[in-house]
Amino acid sequence: MSTVIKVESLSKLYRLGNTGTGSLAHDINRAWYRMRGKGDPYIKIGEENDRAVRGASEYIWALKDIDFEVSQGEVLGIIGRNGAGKSTLLKILSRTTSPTTGSIKIKGRVASLLEVGTGFHAELTGRENIFLNGAILGMTRREIKSKLDEIVEFTGVERFIDTPVKRYSSGMFVRLAFGVAAHLDPEILIIDEVLAVGDAEFQKKALGKMKDVSGKEGRTVLFVSHIMMAAQALCTKVIYLNNGLLKEIGNTREVINSYSVQDGEIKGVKVWNRNRAPGNIDAKLVSVKIVNPSGNVSNYIEDKIIVETEVMILRKDLSLNVSLSFYDENDYYIVAAPCPDRGPYKTGVLKSLCTIPANFFNTGTIFVSVLLVGNDYKIITQVDKVLKIEYSERGEMRNGYYGYWGGVVRPNFEWENRNL
Repeated sequence: MSTVIKVESLSKLYRLGNTGTGSLAHDINRAWYRMRGKGDPYIKIGEENDRAVRGASEYIWALKDIDFEVSQGEVLGIIGRNGAGKSTLLKILSRTTSPTTGSIKIKGRVASLLEVGTGFHAELTGRENIFLNGAILGMTRREIKSKLDEIVEFTGVERFIDTPVKRYSSGMFVRLAFGVAAHLDPEILIIDEVLAVGDAEFQKKALGKMKDVSGKEGRTVLFVSHIMMAAQALCTKVIYLNNGLLKEIGNTREVINSYSVQDGEIKGVKVWNRNRAPGNIDAKLVSVKIVNPSGNVSNYIEDKIIVETEVMILRKDLSLNVSLSFYDENDYYIVAAPCPDRGPYKTGVLKSLCTIPANFFNTGTIFVSVLLVGNDYKIITQVDKVLKIEYSERGEMRNGYYGYWGGVVRPNFEWENRNL
């Protein structure tokens, strides 16, 4: 397939505490350096964009030396923590801001949805904004009119289509903005994390539309998301940004797993210093880990995982029960998993392994809590939501839903069909 986006040595420098890249004095200084045939002096003092560290310079690299290519029909996911440079990259690709150094080459019309309200005129109606955005994309009135009914039906705002958009809720705004961007035939569709504003039904609808746009219509999609399930459902390739640097690019599953393990979507390990470990004079919980038989952390429903706890037993012949509890993102108590073996155990480290079978939990966020109960069934310690797992599913989207089953568990029950 032909390359439609090519990014080479792309960097963006920002000055902290200012809306631009510098003050008037800095701009004059830059001009003086250019007159003498020298480069921008502030580029040399730019620091890595690590929001957790106070640096010595007032200049930071929001992006630094980014290189990648996107082919026609690809869906490129862009993931990373807040402040990693994802939105800055999309703004440069959408040409709403310019890079400090480097170049981008784009072939085709671009429609972007970067934040709620971008490209819409608040005083115009929904219908008028559809025609306005189509005109910006270079479409004729006849072309826009042929798409109008399809856009209105998709967005579900028919009753308000002739109402000024300043009276829309944020959810209605996003519905209309996405519908316009996805239906007005751009060759390249750029979507930031604005879908988080919509409700669950619209998110599923939007994911299905983006899948169709790339798969059936051969258009290119760039998609930023903090929802790993959405990225896995949609993307053919993923970029992982960290502190403005391109940390990894490639296979969707591998890159997402790399990001998840390192940046907290799967918090695969929690270890305490012994002096600060939760517990009492009988025992202390020193670590909780998520592992699997291959040694790599996985968050796929089809893979079994193991929750490993290590307890430092300080009291001789201690009867100990290790119990796990699992909750969903709404704090719904899904299931408890107490270990049936209570000992007694000798002093030292006790390692307990609890295997969660494949195809047990549903897609979504699962939290793990740990409870230690000692002699006479007295609680030694309870640590709530010590680990987090983002469960997702391999495979293709089905009927507009990705891995969605009702309920909080989804075990493979045994079925038998008899044709009588």
